[in-house]
Amino acid sequence: MLKPDAVENGHIGAILEKITGAGFKIAAMKYTQLSKRDAEAFYAVHNERPFFGELVSFMTRGPIVAAILEKDNAVEDFRALIGATNPAEAAEGTIRKLFAKDIGENAVHGSDSDENAAIEGAFHFAGREIY
Repeated sequence: MLKPDAVENGHIGAILEKITGAGFKIAAMKYTQLSKRDAEAFYAVHNERPFFGELVSFMTRGPIVAAILEKDNAVEDFRALIGATNPAEAAEGTIRKLFAKDIGENAVHGSDSDENAAIEGAFHFAGREIY
């Protein structure tokens, strides 16, 4: 998912170029905006954390780009491509190092497991939207 900060700052094309250049196939993609209810559901795992309200506000402030990416070893490879959650700690050339402002506005979300990737993909897309 390309987060509102990446969209607001005009980085959609550059980030997608990095993703496809790394060998990922886009199986589904949409430009959309999360409602408060959607964001609370998507990030429910963090609902007891002190930053939850700020996260929901951030994720609902503007459009996002949701996508399902495919590649052998996709989760691990994508997490390496996006870099550390805190862009100050991200490796040179990673998406977060190039396009993120800080740990709160870090440009992209990547699933942390194959299981969560399937859950998150189903959250954003109906089966007929995945190719």
